[in-house]
Parts: sequence; C-alpha cells; structure tokens
Amino acid sequence: MCGRYIIRQQAKALREWEKYGPPPFLESYNVAPTQEVPIVRMREAKPEFASVRWGLVPFFARGEPPNYSTINARIETFETAASYRGPWRRGQRCLQLASGFYEWHVNQHGRKAPYLITLADQDLFAFAGLWDRSTKHDGTVIDSCVHITMPANALMADIHNTGNNPHRMPAILRAEDRDAWLNGTAEQARAALTQYPAELMVAYEVSTRVNSVKNNDPGLMERRWIANWPSASRHYFRRAGNEMMVGISMLGAAEPKALN
Repeated sequence: MCGRYIIRQQAKALREWEKYGPPPFLESYNVAPTQEVPIVRMREAKPEFASVRWGLVPFFARGEPPNYSTINARIETFETAASYRGPWRRGQRCLQLASGFYEWHVNQHGRKAPYLITLADQDLFAFAGLWDRSTKHDGTVIDSCVHITMPANALMADIHNTGNNPHRMPAILRAEDRDAWLNGTAEQARAALTQYPAELMVAYEVSTRVNSVKNNDPGLMERRWIANWPSASRHYFRRAGNEMMVGISMLGAAEPKALN
C-alpha cells in the first residue's frame, strides 16, 4: 500500500511532461490521502493536466467519499471491484505524478521506520491511476483518483513488511509506457502494469517526522543515519550503473560502504 508520496516539479523533470500541456504546480514532500494531486488524463481525445482528490469517489457515490479506503486499487481486482470497474471500462485512466513515495519497515527488534523510495531513471514519474467524477445532490462535482498497486519486487518486499497490506508496491509506469496506459487499448494498458525493476529504485530511511501530515518540508527527504547501527536489520542504497550501492545486511555491520 502506498499512502504517502512526494512531488518535486523541477524544471528539468517537467520538460518531458510538457507535451501533455502546462502542469498545475504542486511542490509537496508529504502528499496524503484526500489532498488535491496533479494527474494527466484524456478529455475529448486530448491529454490534460488536472488537480483531483486522491482517494476515488465513485460515480455512483453521489459525491460522498465511501467509508472504505480508495487510495489504492489492487491489480488483482480493479477490473471487477465495484468502485473501480466503471472507470476502467470507460477508459478513465490517468497518470498520477510523483517524485518518490514512502513505505514503512519493521526490523527484527520491532522498530518501525519510514523509507523514501525514488527512481534512478525518472525524476518525475507516474503511478498508473484511474479517475472518476461524482456529483453531489447540490450539483457540486468531485473529480478524484486512485492508483494501482501490485505484489512487490524484491526490494519493496524486503522494505514494505508491515501494515494491513505488506509486500506490495505501486504500479509505476516506465516512461515509454505512459501513453499506452493513458490512451492505449485496454489490452495495451493492462500490459503496461509490470513491476518496476528493483535495480532502478533507490531507497533509504528517513525521519519519522513524515508520520505527521503537518510536516511538509525538504528535510523529510534527508537520509537518516542510525546511531546504533547494528540494531537496524537492513539499510538500502540502490542506484543504476557503475555507481550502484546495494542493500546491505546491518546485523553486526560497522557501517554501509559504497560499491564502485
């Protein structure tokens, strides 16, 4: 389950997204459910940026958020689940922009800590999402979204070992698969839902300040160095190419070392 993420819309990262139009500006280091988030969707056969509620309010809900979580839709059931099958069948797919996301890890001593996960090959990427529009009795329109989750890759299975839905990860689209998800056929979109390669993900522990949505500043991204190093079960540093640093078992280790 992915319940918090970050968006950093640096100029360099935004350039490759300009083909979809001018993006709504949002810089957040602690995006949380029910907040307005930027997506790309198709409207009248053209892509557009929009700001929508994170946490899908289904068409049939008449503008009232359901009493169950709709921030993540499982890949195993989103095509048939009542809340998501409508947007899927209507082709209401979207790109939910992100620069990284948080997941929580519990070590062998019961210590729970957040980790920030980013991508080595995409500064600004997209979760595969669905969007819907629901109208209240007074005519107020609510546009909202949900993103797909799937079984975790090797890195995420190791990190995300707690909560109601452990060992899962968001469906992150490769850059070349964005258009297939956004406006391809149903078969092309479904084929774009694959595990992102673990070797292209970077993960490290951050401060528990991220646990509170009241905290939202660049400091949340800072790597946390553990004073009592052997008490941590694992620490992760992964990058692509020759600068790759691997997940290192910390049981009895003095401190992590880069592999050049």
